[in-house]
Amino acid sequence: MPRERHPYGHAARLPEGTDPVDLRSLFGAHQGPIEIEIGPGRGGFLFERAAVVHDTCILGLEIRLKWAHVVNERLAKAGLSPRVQSLAEDAKVALPRLVPDGSVRAFFLHFPDPWWKKRHEKRLVMGDALLDQIARLLVPEGALYIQTDVEDRAALYESQVLAHHAFVPRGDREGSPRVEENPYGARSPREHRAIADGLPVHRLLFIKKP
Repeated sequence: MPRERHPYGHAARLPEGTDPVDLRSLFGAHQGPIEIEIGPGRGGFLFERAAVVHDTCILGLEIRLKWAHVVNERLAKAGLSPRVQSLAEDAKVALPRLVPDGSVRAFFLHFPDPWWKKRHEKRLVMGDALLDQIARLLVPEGALYIQTDVEDRAALYESQVLAHHAFVPRGDREGSPRVEENPYGARSPREHRAIADGLPVHRLLFIKKP
């Protein structure tokens, strides 16, 4: 369905075109550290994270127009916008436009890639192109935090990030990115459900090399 005919085609997005976008311009007068969540879905983590880091600007990049719009409206009604917002953007397309380099404190990916069939592998969010953009935007020693409840996916993400030149693991044990507890004081809806259902959550923490 063309975007102009989509019922949520008016969802907030980056400015039209391909020109670079200064991240600071998205947050009005707010000048705190910047964090980005890729795929915020229904926004649970955005709200919980905003409640524990009052000075931080948080951007969600959500490919589904409906949820980007609904969450952005909820953030505005809660008085959190423009410090916290969800834009209807594909991270793979949006991140290359964002500037300046070295301006983001943390990236979050909560339970990405909910596709399991072989033919869907091309849709996987993680890959060198995305990691290159995350590395470019992170401040030195900035964090990349990934969660999943699928061990095979955790192993895949772990190997992909460790193979990238820009990242080192910062887990509970030296040389490993695995962390037992979520260190950010906020959970995504999927994490809440996994914990309630007694499912294991695999948490990976990396930092950009200084």
